[in-house]
Amino acid sequence: MNLPNKLTIFRILLVPIMVIISFFKIEYTFFGIPITYIIMNLIFIIASYTDHLDGKLARKNNQITTFGKFADPLADKILVLAAMLILVQDGNLPAWIPIIVLFREFVVSGYRLVAVEKGGKVIAASIWGKLKTVTQMIAIILMFININGTNIFGAFINGNLTGIELIINILATLLMIISTIATIFSGWDYIKNGKELLKD
Repeated sequence: MNLPNKLTIFRILLVPIMVIISFFKIEYTFFGIPITYIIMNLIFIIASYTDHLDGKLARKNNQITTFGKFADPLADKILVLAAMLILVQDGNLPAWIPIIVLFREFVVSGYRLVAVEKGGKVIAASIWGKLKTVTQMIAIILMFININGTNIFGAFINGNLTGIELIINILATLLMIISTIATIFSGWDYIKNGKELLKD
């Protein structure tokens, strides 16, 4: 097994570790941020970086494999949805956001399966898909360092936020809104560009 595939497996293995850590509510904080969230954020950042690294290495060393094509996007979905569900569980993210993400992923995965069956036609990722990925990752990182675990829309529904807490909350909120919009449009692009696949 080559290094890019090992990094992909490593990213998948980090997810259950992040979930297990979420069970432990450590009372200590660092600059007002709960230690549990700092650890989960570090795991998420490391896992996100391996996503960039494995793709870069696979292309550079010509190590693109069938396993990598299957496992790499799957690992990304597992990582992002696990992080979002942890945030939902703690009341920091409304459930409708990961529901939209999950719906989009089911649609895209379905179209990819049909494309393979129809002869391997690849529906290229649009600019919306790339925007979704970048803003989603940054928004989740900011939400994990959101002081006192304030709800993502706290800046707009809670007038008590001030200083750095207010700035982080606004940035996380705006980036998550942008990523959600990009999620919807990228999903629509797959439906629009792949409509020929469903003609029969």
